[in-house]
Amino acid sequence: MQYLLMLYADESGWNRLSPAEQGAGVAAYTAYTQALSNAGVLVGANRLQDSDSATTVRLVDGKPQIQDGPYAEAREQIGGYYLIEAPDLDAALAWAARCPGAGHGTIEVRPVWHK
Repeated sequence: MQYLLMLYADESGWNRLSPAEQGAGVAAYTAYTQALSNAGVLVGANRLQDSDSATTVRLVDGKPQIQDGPYAEAREQIGGYYLIEAPDLDAALAWAARCPGAGHGTIEVRPVWHK
């Protein structure tokens, strides 16, 4: 079954890190991504641009309403994701716990809907 690991964090935190801390962060995510790949569970992954680059669309009376920015103000924003293939939720949660983002943010794990 596929699971989406959504990584939430305070996106302003990255800019408060020193270059050495940023380098260590990149190395941690690179190692995590390689571990997922080596285990054969990685389906896809990407880092997202900051939430101020988001555009939100909703229908109001059948007409699209477009708004700059994210849907809701929050302390943490989604910053990226991993799509993995895992045998069950326990395995997906174990991978989420290993994600570097779990140390400074939140990892939401959600099964992908399959018909």
